[in-house]
Amino acid sequence: MRAPLWAQPHHDGSAHYLEQRDGSAVLRVLVPHTHGRSGAEARVAVRRLRDAEPAWTQAEVERTDVGGTWWRAQIPTEGDVTRYRFLIGTGGAAGGYTWLNAAGVHDHDVTDAHDFRLIAHPGPPDWVADQLVYQVFPDRFARGVAGRDVPSWAEPAGWDDPVIWEGPHSPVQWYGGDLDGVAAHLDHLERLGATVLYLTPVFEARSVHRYDAVTFDRVDPALGGDAAWRRLIDAAHDRGIRVVGDLTLNHTGVGHEWFRRAQADAASPEAAFYYFDEHPHEYQAWWGIKSLPKLDHRSAELARRLYDGDASVVARGLRDGLDGWRIDVANMTGRLGTIDLTHQVATAVRRTMADVAAESGADPGWLLAEHGHDATDDLVGDGWHGTMDYNGFTRPVWAWLNGGSEAGPGVRHGLPFLGAPVDVPVLGGDDVAATIRQVHAAMGWRAWTASTAHLDTHDTPRFRTVTGGGTHGWVDRDGLGRERHLLGLALQMTLPGVPAVFAGDELGLTGVNGEHSRTPFPWDRRAAWDAETLEAYLSWTALRRDHVALRRGGLRWLDVRPGSLTYLREHPEERLLVHVVRDPDEAVAIPLAALGLAGAGEPRTLAGTPPRTEAGRVLLPPIPAAHLYTLPRAGAAQAPAARAV
Repeated sequence: MRAPLWAQPHHDGSAHYLEQRDGSAVLRVLVPHTHGRSGAEARVAVRRLRDAEPAWTQAEVERTDVGGTWWRAQIPTEGDVTRYRFLIGTGGAAGGYTWLNAAGVHDHDVTDAHDFRLIAHPGPPDWVADQLVYQVFPDRFARGVAGRDVPSWAEPAGWDDPVIWEGPHSPVQWYGGDLDGVAAHLDHLERLGATVLYLTPVFEARSVHRYDAVTFDRVDPALGGDAAWRRLIDAAHDRGIRVVGDLTLNHTGVGHEWFRRAQADAASPEAAFYYFDEHPHEYQAWWGIKSLPKLDHRSAELARRLYDGDASVVARGLRDGLDGWRIDVANMTGRLGTIDLTHQVATAVRRTMADVAAESGADPGWLLAEHGHDATDDLVGDGWHGTMDYNGFTRPVWAWLNGGSEAGPGVRHGLPFLGAPVDVPVLGGDDVAATIRQVHAAMGWRAWTASTAHLDTHDTPRFRTVTGGGTHGWVDRDGLGRERHLLGLALQMTLPGVPAVFAGDELGLTGVNGEHSRTPFPWDRRAAWDAETLEAYLSWTALRRDHVALRRGGLRWLDVRPGSLTYLREHPEERLLVHVVRDPDEAVAIPLAALGLAGAGEPRTLAGTPPRTEAGRVLLPPIPAAHLYTLPRAGAAQAPAARAV
């Protein structure tokens, strides 16, 4: 029978366990005293691959404490990626052994797929780890200038009109939000603790979502044009808020100036930017949607204009003040049939961003990829820094906190499961934790912590609807689904990754699909906001801001059950214990020694209900809520007082 999680050996890619140097890395692994004979009597070795052949380094005991023995090994880093895992022998002919890799412990041989990774290429910008992202869909956030000309393609709507969430009118329903409106409400972002503003595309287009750009040379006049974009970036920077733009490298709109030239002249440079099967009207398009012709990245001229070099759209955006780019449909970019240039594109974008930063002396930019499923192969090396973590965060959290909402008014089945042809399931915490561990073991720690954790986005149903908050497309002020929504919020703020809040989540907005979720922000209906949800967002974002372990700490699972998830966030400066309960059950008991607490005090409550301590154990409350505790150490400074959430 496998030992409980709190009794299993542990290592991760955080500063608590890994110190990467030029040409080598110092690795630390904790072997609890309860593992095998004892942590100190175990034998620990590091297995890495050198030229595809296993190489071994024996670890040595660094120190022993009440929780176990800390083993240390220093290994060389060779090539772009060094894969490694630990072999832990429990001693004697009958003792056996354990493998420890990024997916956990195994009492049998395993493949290399989930080995820990050391990446030789420069990592994501250091500032990314401390950020809280706020996502804005510009047409639906706020109107800053009244009386703007209505675009020729648009169908105007009143700010309180219901959102058209299906059919051909949905992408042209124009509410008239603009960039000056966003700038006018930056105080709301500041209050929420947001440090990055991510906006969906702002280039001129023929829809409200603007993923069908007609040019990359100017900001849409319907949003206020280039001048409004400049004002917004400057205003955000004045408040210490970074700005990330949204760029589609996979396709353009059918009205794009490049595509018009390509259709007009088969011998033009632009004709090589697209995949023409039969010029001028037969061409490849995103998902076969002819209004979105697909870009052919075999064209060096396309690369030069769009993302490779000083004259590119990517470089120009950074020189205009952007702090990073989110790449739309990154998983499909550069891929068509047997053609696969995705990594080449990602590498060129990242190189351009690094060059611009070096020339200007600015901080390096953040390169974030949209990817809806397994992004493993796209995240190793010198490409995207991270991804929108649908696969490793959104999907498992939805499955654990699904409240059974329906797919829409009058529809009796549940919400679709993020692109899968099934309804959102209901899974136990054990299965959810297994998903989180498996996905991120494959991604690697560095990519995981540079990825964004979303409860929802402009492309999905609202999380409040998933948790049971209704399908009416407005604020769930009555609080249906609120309890589970706030459990998801706690997971978002306490698991690794960069939290990303879609504007309106903090009010309790609902929606049954991506179009429905793009609800205009109800600035003039503040009495309708769900005040309890907003207060919870203010509290949890402040907790993340105030505690470095939540931003930069490792992740050590202690206990997972169908109705609860319990884990440590560990950093050299502090250790925090997180206990999130979905269903009432018996108290979770963790030995004091496993928490390193013997003789060093008890957990101090930061959020939720205080635990009980008896018989050498901490008994964590079975109350459905998110409970957060700081773990004192001998001589540690007094922890801050509990925060009401």
